[in-house]
Amino acid sequence: MRNERKFYIDGQWVDPLKPNDLEVINPATEKPIGVIAMGTAADIDRAVAAAKRAFATYSQTSVEERLALLEKLLEIYKRRYEEMARTITAELGAPITMSTEQQADVGVGHLQGFIDALKRLKTREVLPNGDVVRREPIGVCGLITPWNWPINQIVLKVVPALATGSTCVLKPSEFTPLNAILYAEMVHEAGFPAGTFNLVNGDGLECGAALSRHRYVDMMSFTGSTRAGIAVSKDAAETVKRVTLELGGKSPNVVFADSDLEEGVADGVAQCFNNSGQSCDAPTRMLVERSAYDKALEIAERAGRQAEVGNPEEEGTHIGPLVSHIQFGRVQALIEAGVAEGARLLVGGPGKPEGFETGYFAKPTIFADVNNDMRIAREEVFGPVLSIIPFDTEEQAIAIANDTAYGLAAYVQTGDPDRADRVASRLRAGMVHINGAPHRYGSPFGGYKQSGNGREGGIFGLEDFLEIKTVHHPARM
Repeated sequence: MRNERKFYIDGQWVDPLKPNDLEVINPATEKPIGVIAMGTAADIDRAVAAAKRAFATYSQTSVEERLALLEKLLEIYKRRYEEMARTITAELGAPITMSTEQQADVGVGHLQGFIDALKRLKTREVLPNGDVVRREPIGVCGLITPWNWPINQIVLKVVPALATGSTCVLKPSEFTPLNAILYAEMVHEAGFPAGTFNLVNGDGLECGAALSRHRYVDMMSFTGSTRAGIAVSKDAAETVKRVTLELGGKSPNVVFADSDLEEGVADGVAQCFNNSGQSCDAPTRMLVERSAYDKALEIAERAGRQAEVGNPEEEGTHIGPLVSHIQFGRVQALIEAGVAEGARLLVGGPGKPEGFETGYFAKPTIFADVNNDMRIAREEVFGPVLSIIPFDTEEQAIAIANDTAYGLAAYVQTGDPDRADRVASRLRAGMVHINGAPHRYGSPFGGYKQSGNGREGGIFGLEDFLEIKTVHHPARM
């Protein structure tokens, strides 16, 4: 059992002002692996005060000084890489192969992307009319991160804040706090000045709301559910601070008959099940052209039956458990709703896989003959559940794809490059993947509609943490 009851505030590990312990549970074993303290609004006050003091001097540092700190952080992260992967496996349940190749890798890729972007960033430019535009750090940033891709979201928020000369207070998810504590150790070792980065554990109702409402917090960056993002926005509105949100998704995967069905459908199933389906941009609605529908169902069923659930501590391509008993219950309720509403079950279904009575394991599940009005087609399941929907024409496919409150990602499978561009241009989503193309480090990540606002990663991620100042010089100065 790890004792992680301290918070990182003003460059030191300090005790909470009020004892309130929470056990960190391994979702594969349902046993505690550590204990953290849950903070209060008073702890948030301490952290914000430290960040505010630090901003006065840190905001005046040069790009070169900050680049040196980021390079040092990258060096430290690479040295402790395996420790990060093991930590995420223990608290999230991501299989160790996936943690090593994906979950931990983002800590390197995104950080390098920000370093490259900072080298290109223009902090001062002269407009054609002679006025000068300056890009300056926004101030104290409140950062709230989720449990599903924990270090991914921490890096996408902490690094651009520090890279631009802002300071920050991080509140990670209480379900996966240990990787955040490890990252705090790395930031400390890298030598960032005291108060520039602060960490307080806690829940959204207490600590998250205290950050969002705080009068000395200049910006909130939140990743999580749309419901919670709305709450953050309302709390932040009182002080008119900037809010960036990366929220839910119900991403369509449009499969045309002229695509490579074997590769595209199987890859779509694998991407939906990756991370146990706990990804906001997962392609959870597979829209298949009617003439290829039966063949696609055969491929999907075969791929679904080949998907295995396994022990996260073991190497392999299997999937692990869901993060918590709460998440397990939500996923089971939606699987049961799919059955009740008449969707045809191809693979999986309610309950736990055989042999996995302990742990929050769900069966990889595929529904066929889904219509876009069903709950499983409209609500974010956030588990290994795929809904397959037929369509007849390109126009109908676009209409179904866009018929969602979300707009984070979309996927298109076609052998026609013109169709790929045409359809991509009409999909209301922040990111469109053509024929399995991956998201690359340095590219903007974010969505339309109720999937949020703002973008993370690379130069676009830095810009969200910058204010624009126009300096008007007299004509002859």
